[in-house]
Amino acid sequence: MTKSVPTYNLYGEKAAKEPDFWLHCETVPSRSSLHRYEIGLHRHDSFFQILYISAGSGDALFGGGRWPLTPPAIVTMPPAVDHGFRFSRDIDGHVFTLLASHMRLAGEVMGFASEPRLTLLDPREPDGAFIIATLERLAGEWTNRRSGRTDMMEAYLVSALTLAARQWARGNPEQEAGETARRVEYLDALIQQHFRSQKPAQFYARELGVSPTHLNRIVKGATGFTAHAYIGRKLIDEARRDLVFTQMPAQEIGLRLGFADPAYFSRYFLRETGQTPRAFRMAERARLAAQSAK
Repeated sequence: MTKSVPTYNLYGEKAAKEPDFWLHCETVPSRSSLHRYEIGLHRHDSFFQILYISAGSGDALFGGGRWPLTPPAIVTMPPAVDHGFRFSRDIDGHVFTLLASHMRLAGEVMGFASEPRLTLLDPREPDGAFIIATLERLAGEWTNRRSGRTDMMEAYLVSALTLAARQWARGNPEQEAGETARRVEYLDALIQQHFRSQKPAQFYARELGVSPTHLNRIVKGATGFTAHAYIGRKLIDEARRDLVFTQMPAQEIGLRLGFADPAYFSRYFLRETGQTPRAFRMAERARLAAQSAK
């Protein structure tokens, strides 16, 4: 008979209901030393964990594999995933346990946080150094209980996880390519939903959880277009379709696509296609008629 994997709030602590905290912090040795530096396989149903290793060594156990821990490094563990750890006696660092429902993540960071990850940090590299400093400050905010600590801790968490997602992707290029495809697919869905409102690139970057510069880099690499041009293509494609396959006047098409000024719609269409809406409609209908006559 297979022994079931226990479910804990904090390791070794079971409760009938969730504890009254949204975030808990403790040092790695404070709990692991109670269990001879070996944390057996377990899971957390409602909690996300960040294990930050600043010294010592060990192994992380998850996904049926064993992952060596070389400091500085972080392990991010989503809820309901079996995991365990073995540590050397000189281990140091922090464990952050937070309610998964409290996390405010989006886009690539949400994708990163949805699977167990081991991310090695390089303190000589700016992002690595920032993640280390941010997690140390997060631990300090939790311990010192100063005014405004909740806002500060939330800001530190989002910053650390966002940069960790980038660090991890750089170390896993195949996964990064997959993440790029997923983000572009998500961007396409967002554009389909919002293109008539003519949202700027900054809006889509915010929805994806990336900076406008990073969004531009993603779209440029995947499509060859800038983010602004890629978003604008949807407007033009929709205008082309309506001009050819509906009887709506160009003015009405422009209004439907969010252009309050018909003259501006005509100028925009001319700039993007090299033809006025009327000239495009006539040329395309003539072309289609000629093809049908063959």
